Amino acid sequence: MSSESTALFSTIGPLPVRGRSWPKAIAILAWLLIAIIGVRLVYIATTYGQQVDTPIIAGVILAYSGMIIVAFYMLTGQTTISEHGIQQDWILKRELAWEDLKFAKFVPLFFSKRLICFTKRGRPVVFQGASPELQIAFAHISLIYKRTV
Repeated sequence: MSSESTALFSTIGPLPVRGRSWPKAIAILAWLLIAIIGVRLVYIATTYGQQVDTPIIAGVILAYSGMIIVAFYMLTGQTTISEHGIQQDWILKRELAWEDLKFAKFVPLFFSKRLICFTKRGRPVVFQGASPELQIAFAHISLIYKRTV
C-alpha cells in the first residue's frame, strides 16, 4: 500500500464510501426530456412517417434507445470508493485501482461533480459523484494525488 493510499484512507474515514453518481434531479430531468422527445418522435412518425426512409428511422430509433440507456444509468448509477480503488456503475463498469492512479483533478461542475483520474497508462477515467460524502472524498483524493510535475 502506497503512502498516498494510507494518507487518503485516514483522511476520508471508514470505507467504502458509496453514493449516487448523478443528482436525482438531473436524472429525472433527463427522463423528462426523453419523454418530451419521445412524444415528439411519435407525432412526427404518425404525421410524416411515410416520407422518411427506413435507414433514417432506424438511426433515430437507435439514437433514442442510446439516450434511454444513458438516462437509466444516470438514475441508477452508484460510485464506490473502497480500499481497492474507485468503481462506478455505468454502461461499462468504470474501475480504477489505487496503484494505477497517477494524479487526480476534482472538477465541481454545476450539475455534476467529477473526479478526473489520470492513470499511469495515460488514459483518464472520469467518475461522477452526487452525494456530499463522495464529493468530500473526491476533494481529498485530488489533494493527495495532485500533480507534482
